Amino acid sequence: MADIETDVLIVGTGPAGSATAALLSSYGVANMIVNRYRWLSNTPRAHITNQRTMEVLRDLGPDVEAEAMMHASPQELMGENVFCESLAGEEIGRMKSWGIHPLSKAEHLLSSPCLMNDLPQTFMEPILFKSACARGTQARMSTEYVSHVQDADGVTTTCHDRLSGRDFTVRSKFLVGADGGNSLVAEHLGLPLEGKMGVGGSMNILFRADLSKYVAHRPSVLYWVMQPGADVGGIGMGLVRMVRPWAEWLIVWGYDINQPPPEVTPELATEVARQLVGDPALEIELLGANTWTVNNCFATQMQKGRVFIMGDAAHRHPPSNGLGSNTSIQDGFNLAWKLAKVVKEQAGIGLLDSYSAERAPIARQIVTRANQSIAEFGPIFEALGMDGGVDHDKIQRNMEARADATPAAEAQREALRKAIAFKKYEFDAHGVEMNQRYASGAVVTDGQGEPAFEKDRELYYAPTTWPGARLPHVWVFERSGRKVSTLDLCGHGEFTLLTGIGGEAWVAAAETVGAELGLPIRSHVIGPRRAIEDHTGDWAGAREIRDTGCLIVRPDHHVAWRSETLAADLAAELRRVFKSVLAR
Repeated sequence: MADIETDVLIVGTGPAGSATAALLSSYGVANMIVNRYRWLSNTPRAHITNQRTMEVLRDLGPDVEAEAMMHASPQELMGENVFCESLAGEEIGRMKSWGIHPLSKAEHLLSSPCLMNDLPQTFMEPILFKSACARGTQARMSTEYVSHVQDADGVTTTCHDRLSGRDFTVRSKFLVGADGGNSLVAEHLGLPLEGKMGVGGSMNILFRADLSKYVAHRPSVLYWVMQPGADVGGIGMGLVRMVRPWAEWLIVWGYDINQPPPEVTPELATEVARQLVGDPALEIELLGANTWTVNNCFATQMQKGRVFIMGDAAHRHPPSNGLGSNTSIQDGFNLAWKLAKVVKEQAGIGLLDSYSAERAPIARQIVTRANQSIAEFGPIFEALGMDGGVDHDKIQRNMEARADATPAAEAQREALRKAIAFKKYEFDAHGVEMNQRYASGAVVTDGQGEPAFEKDRELYYAPTTWPGARLPHVWVFERSGRKVSTLDLCGHGEFTLLTGIGGEAWVAAAETVGAELGLPIRSHVIGPRRAIEDHTGDWAGAREIRDTGCLIVRPDHHVAWRSETLAADLAAELRRVFKSVLAR
């Protein structure tokens, strides 16, 4: 007999693990989460929080979304990425990032009820972890995963209590490895990985210093320092990142991956800070320092039997594009509802196969994008004459030449403007964040081909109700006049049916099929004089079905199936769809 029993055991309390625990507890599923350390993240490493992740927090409840926004630096302070010779020195250029450009901002506002923000991991993790524990998650700190054995009915996991020095066992129906980039769960599963670990070395220097006079007039999250000798992650520059405006900062600085990691002493940290800030008399309060490696690696399979991996265990990449914690939390949003349906016997265990089918392609995509973004700094270096050589005087002359009144300098300035603008693919890639479309057994085709992307799919979000895509957000209205997002009508662990006037028979059919399958199905009829009204006509323009048609939306806001109009036998059609999606 195991020492402890639960439905789901989660290893790791980072964004992936804590989000999954919070969601499972919200869905009424018993779960336990363990962390080998005594507390949560002590470094603010992840910070960019995109709209899709905020939608997950919104689904957890308005209190969770509100607390995140309370602690976050708002979108307007994320600002324009600044490229400079130092914070005190000459500015080289800047670009509007993170939805700040008016056209990009409009797209953001049209795409989601939520706003992106900058929320350091030291704030995000406690919000998710607290939400999980308050809703029923059992948490054990100073407890590390040792090994697991799975069988046809569940998983027996051995854990080590670092306080008592004793081992104990946990019996669960499922095990989730959210244990980071050196995941022992993934290693023990023997899951296939593509790519390479340790392609570059970097160090983080966390410190306090009031830098308002250098930055408050040009708010940004990231200040890229281009100077001879600067080096971060092998890409030829230093990074000064805002953690809290404008007094807490994180410097990212590189080291030779072929050499042992350096010891970051207070003297070294102060020297690097003074160099990048450009203030030789700067005094800092060093809060911490750590080294890390730049990785280019992803799992091509994220599950085996009853054991799953997520977050950095599955996708290991540099922080480019700010995709890390966002993808990790979204992994949890995809898996948690599926585990809940299986635990509650509302779905067959085959439903869980869709997790890897849907999320492994996302892991590949974001690892590829993040590493490609590093390479896309190359044209900036080329335009500045920073050729990676060791002749720092030559590099400085090449950089200064851009101010000359010569045809060569004019061409250099044009090349630099284009190179900086091209970094939109890293710092304003809205499509990468929002265009996730799934193909798996948990999606039933309506016979229509996937709609083409009319604009660049990495830069621009393309809303559609095509099965597998995220339900488009538009504002609709309750009879009281209060506006709600179409996403607010869905989620919260349950399936939702959306139809219009004349489609009421779908609602009756859903009640019948739901009762047969023991599956709650929420329904909304949207139209004049109904509980939900479409005063602006935006929903009619976004739904891609007729009034009498219907959409079946999964608990994670993705469309499971749609019908353009009424079917001949509605109950039979819904029965077919739900049995297919739920692997029953």
